[in-house]
Amino acid sequence: MSRYQLSSQARRDLYGIVDYIAADNPRASERVRAAIMRAIGRLAERPGMGHSRQDLTSRPLRFWSVMGRYTIVYRDDRPIEIIRVFGPGRDIADLLK
Repeated sequence: MSRYQLSSQARRDLYGIVDYIAADNPRASERVRAAIMRAIGRLAERPGMGHSRQDLTSRPLRFWSVMGRYTIVYRDDRPIEIIRVFGPGRDIADLLK
């Protein structure tokens, strides 16, 4: 059994972030991808990390920041489900509706 599930939207988010960065700096895009994937691995090992954000959604989701710029949104189930991965400047509340 996988330790986590990546929703199709989270997968698209991650590819979008990596592709956007790679257009200017392929090495940096790989560092960001690796940092996000390491964070997902840590969340899978310790579900419950992060915090809820009632100001962004009433859904039972948790939020975890990566590199101070990227936000992983996940459902704290077993296995955890990564719902979205947001880059900077995104309207998270609107996108989670």
